[in-house]
Amino acid sequence: MKQEQFVARHQAEWDALEQWLQAHGERARRRGGPPPVPVGVDDGEVPARYRRLCQQLALARRRGYSTPLLERLQALMQRGHAVLYRAPAPRWHRAAEFLVAGFPQLVRSQAGCMWASLALFAGPLVGLFVLLQFRPELVHELLDPRRIAEVEAMFDPADPRHALGRDSGSDWQMFGHYVMNNISIGLRTFAGGLLAGVGTILVLLANGVGIGAVAGHLQAIGHGDPFWRFVAGHAPLELTALVIAGGAGLRLGVDLVAPGRRRRRDALVRAGRIGARLCLGVAVMLLLAAFVEAFWSSTQSIPAWIKYSVSALLWTLVLGWLWRGGHGVVEDGADAP
Repeated sequence: MKQEQFVARHQAEWDALEQWLQAHGERARRRGGPPPVPVGVDDGEVPARYRRLCQQLALARRRGYSTPLLERLQALMQRGHAVLYRAPAPRWHRAAEFLVAGFPQLVRSQAGCMWASLALFAGPLVGLFVLLQFRPELVHELLDPRRIAEVEAMFDPADPRHALGRDSGSDWQMFGHYVMNNISIGLRTFAGGLLAGVGTILVLLANGVGIGAVAGHLQAIGHGDPFWRFVAGHAPLELTALVIAGGAGLRLGVDLVAPGRRRRRDALVRAGRIGARLCLGVAVMLLLAAFVEAFWSSTQSIPAWIKYSVSALLWTLVLGWLWRGGHGVVEDGADAP
């Protein structure tokens, strides 16, 4: 076969592989993740295309084709080898990349569910807090007497125990308690989406009502200072994580009730994958929140202005991370709505 016929037969395939490799290089420079698939090239076809390229290079050498053609095929083969047989990124690197960029991208891709979750949680919280400043007696319609007495004693500013932090042994014990409690709430919030989203809605409303009632009551009776100093530190991570878990649960419920053009099973699998990835980030956020709650929030001897300054910094970091994290990085797109 003449060289012109050989080139004409395989030129399109070489060009497609070259485009794939170029796209991979651009992606690697920006993020270091797997390449996007250019039009006309399926990701699974690349290894087979590379093997055919090696065979074509060997055939071109045996037939004595021109040096420019051999050099092009050799260069293409070397680039393909470097991509297909490179060492995979360490697991810690992939995990860090997901937390820094992939997780906030995924949260933003589910913006509708996230805003709905925020409304269901923050609406009753803020509403009840304001209402109890004008009608403090309504707290008895929301909380049982034992719970009211418990939170009043816990955050009584006249109690000298609130002037000091706990001992280190108690801090570690409470850290374990907070981890289990926070993560269990997050998982229940997400799993409630399997009940057509009703379970998630109830968990969000119940948490909003509970927190709003406690905060509003303590503020109304003059116990607000120790309460706000306690919650200020871990609230940015814990409350944001709860809203994200709620958004993941709502995504599950929406795809279960209204799968669109997908089969219900396929829609549920897709929503489950999105939710599972969101829950990984939520778990990390709740783990950090438990650490802050056990070792920082409980230390009431720290001046209030320091507590509030740290809280403002954490709110800025958390919201900025979710808003801008991974911005400008090519997104995977597999989990886009």
